[in-house]
Amino acid sequence: MTNIILSTDLYKASHYLLYPDGTEYVYSYIESRGGKYDKIVFLGIQEFKKKYLTHPITADDIDEAEDIITTAGLPFNREGWEYILRVHQGYLPLKIKSIKEGTVLKTKNVLVTVVNTDPKCAWLTNYIESPLLRSIWYATTVATGSFNIKVELLKSYAQSSDTVVTPVLSDLSFKLNDFGVRGVSSKESAEIGGIGHLINFAGTDNMEALLAIKKIYNKTKVGFSIPAYEHSTVTSWGRDKEALSYTRGLEKFAHSGSLLAVVSDSYDLWNAVTEIWGKQLKEKLLASGATIIIRPDSGDALTVPIKIIEILGEIFGYTTNSKGYKVLHPSVRVIQGDGITQESVPIILKNLMNAGYSIDNLALGMGGGLLQMVNRDDLKFAMKCSAISINGIWHNVRKEPITDPGKRSKAGRLALVEIDPVAGLPNYVTVPFDGHNELDVLEDVFIDGVHLNDESWDSIVERVHKMALAYAL
Repeated sequence: MTNIILSTDLYKASHYLLYPDGTEYVYSYIESRGGKYDKIVFLGIQEFKKKYLTHPITADDIDEAEDIITTAGLPFNREGWEYILRVHQGYLPLKIKSIKEGTVLKTKNVLVTVVNTDPKCAWLTNYIESPLLRSIWYATTVATGSFNIKVELLKSYAQSSDTVVTPVLSDLSFKLNDFGVRGVSSKESAEIGGIGHLINFAGTDNMEALLAIKKIYNKTKVGFSIPAYEHSTVTSWGRDKEALSYTRGLEKFAHSGSLLAVVSDSYDLWNAVTEIWGKQLKEKLLASGATIIIRPDSGDALTVPIKIIEILGEIFGYTTNSKGYKVLHPSVRVIQGDGITQESVPIILKNLMNAGYSIDNLALGMGGGLLQMVNRDDLKFAMKCSAISINGIWHNVRKEPITDPGKRSKAGRLALVEIDPVAGLPNYVTVPFDGHNELDVLEDVFIDGVHLNDESWDSIVERVHKMALAYAL
């Protein structure tokens, strides 16, 4: 169980002494101020609520926090935390609003608002900034990157494939796979980032994310993988028995309709493809009715997988679909799991289609590029105070740094409203308001310990899939 008193920046322990006298309410909001993408896929609020706000603080939490904070040289607001324990039974007196998870909208809009509900706890609003913002920026950034790759893949389907991708769970769902568990900095990163990927795709080897989704969304059967080799399962046989190592996989997993991924670059990739798979094991593979998915794990990601597909086409044959693109014999496919980035995916897809082959022949796996090569500045996320109530009067406040106008924050209490669509796509704008705006699409998600308006996993996935289709097609 997390002690939320200690899940923030240490310096925030001093803030209860720094607000103006008479401060009753502090109102803050979260936004993406722009950055790498012009639109985002919002995610992360439910993970934050379930992890940090489900359990009330305890007397032991207060004692532990006092020891850590005072030892580190900061004052400790024991009176404030004991007040929350006594009056609110340990639940944080906050009101949090957010847009629905899976909403796609332009940057520079309000996504979440936070305000204290007890005037004696005005210092609490921004105290939770770090865990809240961390959950939002990371989940949203990974989800947005994964979403943009999904849009690129959908464009490739439209151009080169006869495969139907309208259902949420279809061939498309396994075109980008999460290989990132070993490449992230922590278990929690694997969880949050993995969730961000799985709202777009179903291919994953991230069990941390699957467990987190079960706990947070009460949903199973959201991600899937297949039997697959790693280098140790090839090299342990020795170089002269490489073909035997592959034969073991066929014996254990190859049957009609089954899939088996085989990393084939332990020694000589080209020999493995042409001689072992193309000659020694070809008839055994064809007789099994299975599909092997050859994985090159080294070399130029922009060209090597395409070259392998071309070689497999020569060996196993292909058909030509209605759009004029080649589709390999169903016994063989390729997955590229090394060197995949936001920038490389469109190039790989273009190279594939320029070679005359459909997207049906290739899947992608992404590790560090998906979950680790992101930071808060990718989408310029920030949580800022925009209004404060002092002695019963609300005042708009904002940050206006002369040295960086891009960090200028919004002022006032804020609402997000939907306006006229642009090119048929939903369009939102942030507006100030006094007290209430009936058009506000931000929903109450947490009030004084009560969790509200939780979204189902299926509704989030369907919302994202619908928007990916709209932006791609």
